[in-house]
Amino acid sequence: MPLSQLVLDRKGAGETVVLIHGIGHRRQAWYPIFDRLSERYDVIAVDLAGFGDSPPYAPGIPYDMENACRDLTANFAEWGIERPHVVGNSLGGAIALELASRGLVSSVTALSPAGFFRRFDFLRALAILGFLRLTSQAPDAVLRAVARSSWGRRLIGFTLFAHPERHDFDAVYGDAQALKHCRAFAGVARAGARYEFDRTVEVPTTIAWGTADRILPYVQSGIAASRLPGAVHVPLVGAGHVPMVDAPDRIIELIDQTVARAQEGELTTSA
Repeated sequence: MPLSQLVLDRKGAGETVVLIHGIGHRRQAWYPIFDRLSERYDVIAVDLAGFGDSPPYAPGIPYDMENACRDLTANFAEWGIERPHVVGNSLGGAIALELASRGLVSSVTALSPAGFFRRFDFLRALAILGFLRLTSQAPDAVLRAVARSSWGRRLIGFTLFAHPERHDFDAVYGDAQALKHCRAFAGVARAGARYEFDRTVEVPTTIAWGTADRILPYVQSGIAASRLPGAVHVPLVGAGHVPMVDAPDRIIELIDQTVARAQEGELTTSA
């Protein structure tokens, strides 16, 4: 049984691709690429437990990686899928890699994944995210006013995106509301303070990192490359922490390439 009945958007047909957002975010983070991916895949964008519209875990259940993987795979079964391709950003990237290390998915595309911190990197990221969380607690009237103005959208989004001006009022205000009301933020942050990705991954894997990432700086990509030498490592030149907004065409291209490598491997195995 799932720990939480996760809310999702699903569209398209073909190989299943599951999209996993970061801490404090929501499934709508993937909307810049969702419809285009659905033209050739069965695409699922999911709200993690305690974020977006998904309910939190029961009291006493920690928001650690073991439970995140357990919950997602239980939901996979309820959705009628097995070993999908997964794409994750930040926290979602770390979860995607964890799922792969357990043999639960067919491929991984991880965008600025968490878990490759240098000394003090986690505290830096938590400080920025904590500040965003704090500002999201402003009255809704203030959040609406800020989200309506171009300068406000840039002010809110510059830590996450290289191009915050590409977000409209609905996206900015919706993200602020999601961050304001998410119930898993503190639990995930506590678990993250002790988290480091140090497992092996044996499925086709792409790790892409925005060179303008202000939350998990691009230098962490070197740590990822040293720990996962078998992955394809790609710089996203000029992109920020949430690159689906900054480089949607490139992200779709990388997903296509990673899925294709998995398909080629299956053909080789069955030959």
